[in-house]
Amino acid sequence: MPGYLQMIDEVASMREAHDTWGAINPEYVVRMKLQNRFRTGLEIAQYTADIMRRDMAAYDADTSKYTQSLGAWHGFIAQQTMMSVKKNHGSLDRRYIYLSGWMVAALRSKFGPLPDQSMHEKTTVPDLIEEIYTFLRQADARELRHIFVELDEARQNGGKVDSIIQRIDNYETHVVPIIADIDAGFGNEEATYLLAKRMIEAGACAIQIENQVSDAKQCGHQAGKVTVPHEDFISKINAVRYAFLELGIDNGIIVARTDSLGAGLTQKVPVSLKPGDLGDQYCKFLDAEEVHDLTELNDGDITIHQGGKVCKPKRLDNGLYAFKEDTGFDRVVLDCVTSLEHGADLLWIETEKPNVAQIAAMVNAVREKRPDAKLVYNNSPSFNWTLKFRQQVFEEWKAAGKDVSAYPDPEKDEKGLMDAKFDDSELCQEADRLIQSFQADAAREAGIFHHLITLPTYHTAALSTDVLSEGYFGSEGMLAYVLGVQRAEIRRDLASVKHQDLAGSNVGDDHKEYFLGEKALLAGGAANTMNQF
Repeated sequence: MPGYLQMIDEVASMREAHDTWGAINPEYVVRMKLQNRFRTGLEIAQYTADIMRRDMAAYDADTSKYTQSLGAWHGFIAQQTMMSVKKNHGSLDRRYIYLSGWMVAALRSKFGPLPDQSMHEKTTVPDLIEEIYTFLRQADARELRHIFVELDEARQNGGKVDSIIQRIDNYETHVVPIIADIDAGFGNEEATYLLAKRMIEAGACAIQIENQVSDAKQCGHQAGKVTVPHEDFISKINAVRYAFLELGIDNGIIVARTDSLGAGLTQKVPVSLKPGDLGDQYCKFLDAEEVHDLTELNDGDITIHQGGKVCKPKRLDNGLYAFKEDTGFDRVVLDCVTSLEHGADLLWIETEKPNVAQIAAMVNAVREKRPDAKLVYNNSPSFNWTLKFRQQVFEEWKAAGKDVSAYPDPEKDEKGLMDAKFDDSELCQEADRLIQSFQADAAREAGIFHHLITLPTYHTAALSTDVLSEGYFGSEGMLAYVLGVQRAEIRRDLASVKHQDLAGSNVGDDHKEYFLGEKALLAGGAANTMNQF
């Protein structure tokens, strides 16, 4: 992209070719162009796909270069996340946004709050992607506007402008990659393809899809999950890839999620065409009993060959088939290898606890066949992180022969270590240290390229609202808001304290002046109460 001053010269030359454009100010045009850098969702998808590919290569060279995201259920939440990262850390490098199907179901469905079972409107997901990018682009417009004001003031006061123009030329956009959850695809392959297209057109460069049955989809941390045979899942990976390629995003990212570790059921018994193919491997995991005599079979029973024997798969009353106990690990590894061999770029393994060693064991098994395997991992709020890590430290200390008699044994008192009286203890401080280093440890030891929290802002909204409501509707009254919100915003230098500016009032005033000049009716005059801050 040419620099700020060069762009002004280019627009000025264009204006000279139109004798009726005398009222057009070239610098204002350039400012509007820079404040609206991305004109379509496909531009965003391509820009952010390039970022993710660069970050994946950087991680392959150095595992300390892992990436992170927080889940957002509204454009404003995503905007505030990225504004906070930029303010506090100076750069948005390796920071993304995650779009959680769970939060879409719980917070954005026209049916009201729903469980994470793919019952919400499928178009809500691309609509939210578009909304998020609208808010991120608005954050650019607001921040650039502040720099433009600095430039105008410097010119008026005879100050130096070169450093300000450099800031404009080197401006870092708030537009970052979104990893977007398409659940199990919301239907058959064609439905998955159509929805993926809408998501990409809205700006998604990375689509996460899971191997559950679409119409029986469950949250990854709930019971009753039912997986599909590999060929069914591969067809949906292909559908997403075709959508990317059709729209020209040739380096779009597919995240293949396996729920097999916690899923004990399947809806289909796939057809095996030759020994050792995917259908054969899948059927070997089925819980089945050998049939010694055909008279043992009832009407409606089916049989399969398993290990050279005629067997009857275990079928539940609802018609679903059960897998053998303790096959989840092997099924996860096969799922991951198969997905990578059929076009997936990243893996997502849904686990029941955040344990680095457990995750590493599965990833290392996958890497025996696919050395480039990398994970997106859910640092899920469904885990009781405090309890799980305290239990982990207890077991490690006990195995090492360290005295743990001051602490309740998890085998006898499962939640005893949650007691607040242990918070400052040596064991619990060690657990907190492991929680703090979990992402770096897992990136280094377990192949995790991207760490995300699926629904953190669901919880932060609930927590902050509870705190404010307790005080405001109690004895603190307005002081609860002033102390807990407004003064805290001021002390933390949050843009939200000047909510009119954040919502775009000053950008709107600029446009009025561009269009009408001195006669424009502005909202940001001396009487604007935002001047108090």
